[in-house]
Amino acid sequence: MVVGVLRIRLGLFEARSLKDKRRVTKSLKDRLGARHNVSVAEVDDLEHCQAATFGLAMVANETRFVESALAKIVDEFRAYPHASLLEYDIELL
Repeated sequence: MVVGVLRIRLGLFEARSLKDKRRVTKSLKDRLGARHNVSVAEVDDLEHCQAATFGLAMVANETRFVESALAKIVDEFRAYPHASLLEYDIELL
């Protein structure tokens, strides 16, 4: 069993309020959970309207599959027009 954990920090520079931030983060969480079959939660920067930190987890039986899936998710965050990827960290357990 392989557990992949992705921690990703985004800049939401267009967000002017927590309501703006919530709109973007909810959209991202729903889309990623449905497309990639991962668990997604906002884990930090909860009160900061121009930053968001997500934690994503995936369980599978092959290391290569988990690495590939998490890399695709990072690429999707890079391409998302309403947020800027600031940093990320992938850990395999």
